[in-house]
Amino acid sequence: MKAVPVEESVGMVLCHDITQIVPGFFKGRAFKKGRIIQPEDVEKLLDLGKAHIYVFDMQAGTIHEDEAAQRIAVAASGNGLRLSDPVEGKVNLIATVNGLLSVNTEALAHINTVDDIMFATLHTHQPVHPDQPVAGTRIIPLFTEMERIETIEAICRADFPIVQVKPFAPFKIGIVTTGSEIYHGRIQDRFGPVLRKKFADLGSEVIDQVFVSDDIAMTVDAIHGLIGRGAQMVAVTGGMSVDPDDQTPTSIRAAGGEVVTYGAPVLPGAMFMLAHIDGIPVVGLPGCVMYYNASIFDLVIPRILAGETVTRKDIVSLGHGGFCANCPDCRYPNCPFGK
Repeated sequence: MKAVPVEESVGMVLCHDITQIVPGFFKGRAFKKGRIIQPEDVEKLLDLGKAHIYVFDMQAGTIHEDEAAQRIAVAASGNGLRLSDPVEGKVNLIATVNGLLSVNTEALAHINTVDDIMFATLHTHQPVHPDQPVAGTRIIPLFTEMERIETIEAICRADFPIVQVKPFAPFKIGIVTTGSEIYHGRIQDRFGPVLRKKFADLGSEVIDQVFVSDDIAMTVDAIHGLIGRGAQMVAVTGGMSVDPDDQTPTSIRAAGGEVVTYGAPVLPGAMFMLAHIDGIPVVGLPGCVMYYNASIFDLVIPRILAGETVTRKDIVSLGHGGFCANCPDCRYPNCPFGK
């Protein structure tokens, strides 16, 4: 470090805290160690009696924590994000849309192997909302070698983006509700209202709900009818278990569904089905979706609405973290479920 006149310190890095004392009113830090001196700081420093200050003599090839964090964040950030200003050397990545957080976890791990660097995110594949911080980055010391930041930028270029928020598309949803007891009016449907709210929360609209008995032909006709009227996803409720009258999986296949999976390593949600008919996703939803705040619905449907192609491998990977603890007060997605 070296001492320089305050008037010559603009652009240099302060290497010690500077305290301000106003008798009877204030005593505290006016300038923080590591601050890059700005032109407007000069008069205040002089008012504090600082004709000279100590600054870091930055060596060639080094970079300050604020600039380093900004460069890492810019290199890593994709769509649906904005960056905070540096605060104590840290820059946050903040969502700008309702959507699905998507993190390239392998590239993230690669970034964090570089000395002096840290980059932390929320878990990938969870819904986030505007103004929600989803990640943060900084360097550990006050300065680091420029070469390390350039290494991070190269990693980000190769695997861009490291972090992004994929906005939810506003799908038109068709619901087919199966069950002779509902079809004949013996009991009231409770699934429809739950699904309407869940889809509305994700920015989609239910265009119609069709009631059918436990009949394969009726269910097939209902699925085709909704697709013909513009449904971009069809959710079939009820009849997903192994009872003899439960014909929903058979009906989805009979309707031409190309099945991705029947069954998922998720509780609640084991009897889930995902299929496609001419590119239209058709999901068979077990009864647990109606009763539980968080279920297989919340792990898979947001990914489809965000434009992702959900594969059998994706479903299989849900087993680790796919057991809901059934907490008395549900905090999903701020919990381990699906992580």
